[in-house]
Amino acid sequence: MRDWLSVEYLILAIITAVVALIAIVGLVTTTVRRRKTVEGAQPATRPAPLVEQPPDREPAVGEEPAEPRDTPVPTVETVDVSEALAPPPLEVPAPSAGRLVRLRARLARSQNALGKGLLTLLSRDRLDEETWEEIEEILLTADVGVRPTQELVERLRTRVRVLGARTPEELRRLLREELLALVGPDLDRSLNVQPDGTRPRVVLVVGVNGTGKTTTVGKLARVLVADGHSVVLGAADTFRAAAADQLQTWGERVGAHTVRGPEGADPASVAFEAVRAGIDAKADVVLIDTAGRLHTKAGLMDELGKVKRVVEKQAPVDEVLLVLDATTGQNGMIQARVFTEVVNVTGITLTKLDGTAKGGIVVAVQRELGVPVKLVGLGEGPDDLAPFDPVAFVDALIGE
Repeated sequence: MRDWLSVEYLILAIITAVVALIAIVGLVTTTVRRRKTVEGAQPATRPAPLVEQPPDREPAVGEEPAEPRDTPVPTVETVDVSEALAPPPLEVPAPSAGRLVRLRARLARSQNALGKGLLTLLSRDRLDEETWEEIEEILLTADVGVRPTQELVERLRTRVRVLGARTPEELRRLLREELLALVGPDLDRSLNVQPDGTRPRVVLVVGVNGTGKTTTVGKLARVLVADGHSVVLGAADTFRAAAADQLQTWGERVGAHTVRGPEGADPASVAFEAVRAGIDAKADVVLIDTAGRLHTKAGLMDELGKVKRVVEKQAPVDEVLLVLDATTGQNGMIQARVFTEVVNVTGITLTKLDGTAKGGIVVAVQRELGVPVKLVGLGEGPDDLAPFDPVAFVDALIGE
């Protein structure tokens, strides 16, 4: 019995070994066949379509042209980019002669209330004390000033009494003559900017913040360029952010070089360098924009005096223009007096005269300082700064 069980176990082990051997042989055979199939297989290829290319097609990256080029491929070195990089053309400012006449209509729209009001009152059949008081009120409201108003009313009283019967034309002529005499047609309003061939003329522009001083310097540069002068600008307002950038932009429009320093630099040194640059360049005029001085700050006013003294080590200052905001009226007189004491102002520039300003400020500032109004600003345009013309100004006041 025991021998029989041993035989059965032996037979079972043999059968198991045979089955395992058959399975292993089959697995190996299948793997070999698959490998041969993969290695021997050829990938399917599809011929590229023939696309007819235009004869003038540029070769793609990495391609060679089908035919040799007749001209070489342009490179960065051979391409002319000067036209693309060229600065914009310089602007041509309007000539200064007759500017106020051309702008008279704009001035008249804001100023003729003075002339019309006076003509209306003078045209009354009976000029009593109440009427003359109304005339005085109109003149004072127009910022003419107390003393000039009294003088004008007295002369009008005398002439109207002598004239007797008054036609509108006679009244207009009478008022025009008296206003013109009040404005001062005989004052020298010319700018001392004519070159003498040895050095540039130096113009110092002063004024408090907010009067449009830097803009006035830029517009004045346009006036001078329009009259044929070469100009150098000095950005000595080093305390106001972007003041130098603003002035340089004005200069670039008309080809005027701007001398500037870092923000917060000594204004006197910048002004000094501007004059030296003007001398080296043989420029006709050097315009120096100064910081907006508060007339109540004694230290700042002293610094303005220092700027003038330092500049005069290079060349004398030929003009000191005080920029006043015409809308401030009689309040501007305080500023004007202090500036005159510090830097000897030679001329007044009135800005914003086309707005709510009263035309009488022209009379008041001249009487107060004994300094003529030389320039007036009549708008925001680049060519809206005009040499002051008394005749055109009075004609705008009284209207047509």
